[in-house]
Amino acid sequence: MNRREFVGAVAAGAGVAVGANERIGIGIIGCGERGTALLREVLQFGAEEKVEVRAVCDTWRPQRERAAAVVRATTAAAPRQFVHYQDLWALPEVDAVIIATPDHQHCAQLLGAAQAGKDAYVEKPLAMGMGELLDAMDAVRRRERVVQCGTQVRSFPSSAAARALVAAGGLGRIFKIEQSRNSLRPYWHRYGERPIQESDVDWRAFLMHRRDRPFDPDQYTAWYGYREFSRGPHTGLMAHFVDLVHYITGAGLPRRVTALGGTYRWPDARTAPDSIEVTMEYAEGFLARYSTTFGTEANSFLKFFGTRGVMDATRWGEPWLLTGEEKQMPPVESVPHMKNWLQCLRTRRAPHAPIEAGYAHAVTCIMADEAYVRGRRMIFDPIRQFIFEG
Repeated sequence: MNRREFVGAVAAGAGVAVGANERIGIGIIGCGERGTALLREVLQFGAEEKVEVRAVCDTWRPQRERAAAVVRATTAAAPRQFVHYQDLWALPEVDAVIIATPDHQHCAQLLGAAQAGKDAYVEKPLAMGMGELLDAMDAVRRRERVVQCGTQVRSFPSSAAARALVAAGGLGRIFKIEQSRNSLRPYWHRYGERPIQESDVDWRAFLMHRRDRPFDPDQYTAWYGYREFSRGPHTGLMAHFVDLVHYITGAGLPRRVTALGGTYRWPDARTAPDSIEVTMEYAEGFLARYSTTFGTEANSFLKFFGTRGVMDATRWGEPWLLTGEEKQMPPVESVPHMKNWLQCLRTRRAPHAPIEAGYAHAVTCIMADEAYVRGRRMIFDPIRQFIFEG
């Protein structure tokens, strides 16, 4: 057993014990646009919650160095820099990690974090397949890790207000929920415009368990557009919608899911669909429909339809509207998503979006992708935790 394995085994056996006045050490895995945004949130709450960023990790050197510079500019302390995320498992000064890497890496890194005794904040979608999802979830539960999934919209005051309204019967019986989330270009286009040098990248570390191949700069920078690394908007963007459906209504997993889509506006070498429609049927007695079309900025909305009215959540960062009454819902106080996770690292309580919430959005997104690929309606068996055609 080498030093890394020894430290990981000790941490996994003992768990993370942090005193009330001790500072909690954070490591950032993935220092791109999203990872840097999360890093800034940690720094924002760092002094109040007694946490420090002690390590940054990224397979792309400029991103890694920029993240370290952000930490230095804020705290005057230089975090350690790593290319390989496994090196963080050997650091006793790192108690928890933020995983903001490409989608195909999430579960492997969460699994490793849990086995090394680290708590985690992991970006959505939590998983791309059922096998990796179940392995990661099992490790988190067995090691009793505090995990926050990156569906931060549920922590908005507007979302908390909607949950309270629905629980009180303010919308009556909900029978349909719809989101249409459109934009002119696929979001992966702008990522693919970034210049990159092969010498700055650990290409094999990026690929991880995916098939080896020569370096491809577009696959590295525009990975969102390739189905090996991210399935498409029905798993990336739709994860937020699905999580809101579950959070606000209290519903479980959908029992049936259908999907149709393809590339209709932006044909190129990338493989993720630029348009997709997903319909989900819930045992609680309502339909949920999600749609993305890249090619127009028109017709974006998010609405909850109930027997007593309609709740318009199109501007989900602002107070939502009750149509018919034409009034805004007063927000309900809610702790910001990152701050909530940092607090739970110390209290060991379940955060706003625990691993069970991540499991629910991940299963739903996997069902949608299977329906899209197979062209068949997909059903989930919650006992066997198995997806099948039906």
